Amino acid sequence: MRITLGVTGGVAAYKAAELVRLLQQDAFTVQVVMTRGAREFITPLTFAALSGQKVITDLFAASSGEANLESAIEHIAVAQRTDLLLVAPATADVLAKFARGIADDFLTTLYLASTAPVVVAPAMNVNMWNHAATRENIEMLRARGVKIVEPDEGYLACGMTGAGRLASQEQIVAAVREALQWKRDLEGQTVLITAGPTCEDIDPVRYLTNRSSGKMGYAVAEAAARRGARVILVSGPTSLDVPAGVQRIDVRTAGEMHRAVTENFAESSIAIFAAAVADYRPVRSFDQKIKRNKEPLTISLEPTRDILADVAQNKGCRLIVGFAAETERVAENARKKLSAKNADLIVANDVTAEGAGFDHDTNIVTLFARDGRDQPLARMSKSEVAQRILDEVVRLRAVLHSPQRSAI
Repeated sequence: MRITLGVTGGVAAYKAAELVRLLQQDAFTVQVVMTRGAREFITPLTFAALSGQKVITDLFAASSGEANLESAIEHIAVAQRTDLLLVAPATADVLAKFARGIADDFLTTLYLASTAPVVVAPAMNVNMWNHAATRENIEMLRARGVKIVEPDEGYLACGMTGAGRLASQEQIVAAVREALQWKRDLEGQTVLITAGPTCEDIDPVRYLTNRSSGKMGYAVAEAAARRGARVILVSGPTSLDVPAGVQRIDVRTAGEMHRAVTENFAESSIAIFAAAVADYRPVRSFDQKIKRNKEPLTISLEPTRDILADVAQNKGCRLIVGFAAETERVAENARKKLSAKNADLIVANDVTAEGAGFDHDTNIVTLFARDGRDQPLARMSKSEVAQRILDEVVRLRAVLHSPQRSAI
């Protein structure tokens, strides 16, 4: 998830550097936009080094001789890919511009172009904060849904005492989480997740695999990390980037995935098996490429080990989630798998449905829980599906560890 951090021209601009680090600890990708005034207090290089992202300082790049169409519409591109706009510190000047719709630099133009949630953390002199114009601007922004992180009271850089000091970084991060409806309900948990396909070699140039892209498993891994979990991701071959804060273990075959899962299962409190593991592999893998000829070729296959069933036999108090990619009788097959694999939750879908299944950015699933609760979900992004899966995981863990359950 991407946050655009606007840094404006005030003494508190230096505190935004630490804010970048704290946001990254929550697995956010942070891109910084600096006003001209901010650059008087801290350099763009500092934020580039901390964030690993390009720091935007101008609406147009004409000053460096790089003006082009891309730079002219960059504020639109940034607006479209950001999940939240955070301005900290926010000066009285930028609050006034936001309130009145003035767009005379990159940050103010971005504000008008973005439909993402907005959080601002003002910092200024106490008299400026209390001025009727500033109060009016604050109320206008609140009325539009902008979340205001009120400044703290105390000794100010100008030598005065009162309200105007930038709120603590912890308060600002909490406001970001709240604006994004962020949950930290998996803190203290270790979540083991499998994702992607496996590849079973026939010869040095051919192998058996499936159409899994790994997108669903990676979405669950990213969501679990953001909700505070330690995440171990056992991944088959995929081109996807590792989500921030996630430990990835790369595997290729079903056997390698089985071994990696077995080695890490004891550390987990929750295990989510989203990988599309090959059910069969060639009995023999040829050392040299099989040459083409006119005769039929028969390749004998043998079953791979069932990773989910194997580890779930000794799951103890762990919560187990399996996936079922079906082409027919989805509910019937999902309930059978729920029982046969000793799982607590099965995420099932019809991979032939439009907008569902392999290599899509969306999915249409039904959650089948061990306690009999079935939840059909409408078509939604895989990131949203991941959150709904984890919501159900949290609910089932509460049931599993309830005093009533423990007493039985």
